[in-house]
Amino acid sequence: MHVETLRRYPVKSMLGEELAESEVGERGLAGDRARAVLDVATGKIASAKNPRLWRGLLAIEGARAPGDAELSELLGREVRLIDVPPEGAHLERSVPERVLADGIEAEVPYTTTVLGSGSPEGTFFDFAPLHLITTSTVERIGALGPRGSVEALRYRPNLVIATEPDGFVENDWAGRELHIGAEVVLHVIVPSPRCAVPTLAHGSLERDADALRTVARHNRVTVFDLDDQACAGVYARVLRPGLVRKGDPVRLA
Repeated sequence: MHVETLRRYPVKSMLGEELAESEVGERGLAGDRARAVLDVATGKIASAKNPRLWRGLLAIEGARAPGDAELSELLGREVRLIDVPPEGAHLERSVPERVLADGIEAEVPYTTTVLGSGSPEGTFFDFAPLHLITTSTVERIGALGPRGSVEALRYRPNLVIATEPDGFVENDWAGRELHIGAEVVLHVIVPSPRCAVPTLAHGSLERDADALRTVARHNRVTVFDLDDQACAGVYARVLRPGLVRKGDPVRLA
């Protein structure tokens, strides 16, 4: 196994950027989710997990995010960029199955999620500071879907790990350690339940509802005490920091 792709997302829910290398610490990749968009009216963090309101974030390059006034005009709501989460920061996660059934413009039920319960305080991560997905999983989703392929970046991973076995191989990594390169050690926490984000347009990529629908049909697993979650990839935290490079070997302990 080796690191095939390394990506960070400078602003939460905006487009990311591919890296050749990055320092990795307890807060994930250097500069990852360093900022987020605050909805001034509600005090909640804007997230494309609520596509009706915030899918437009996925059309914006996070590394070149515009100022508050221009961003508010683009998104149609008063927002501002922040680099420190407000106390008790929350975001809205639309029920993915309802988004698939009713469409991205429909008002659908949502859950309210506390940011970063598996991350250091003061971060903008949904849960943990790192998200990984394997090429085996991406290839399986693609093979099972009608297009015959799917793009890894739809799932917004920090690391794409090149793997040889077929199937959703990282389902079995929870609770184990990943050693990356000469320095970095990660602890894999749980598989990643998927929201509606993979189905949305990402920059030049068009919508693809099957990026979620295929996962929901073929890879449902238990996450903590939640049964039957549609999952692709895993969340991880950093046990030993260091430098990660594209091409670094990866070993599962």
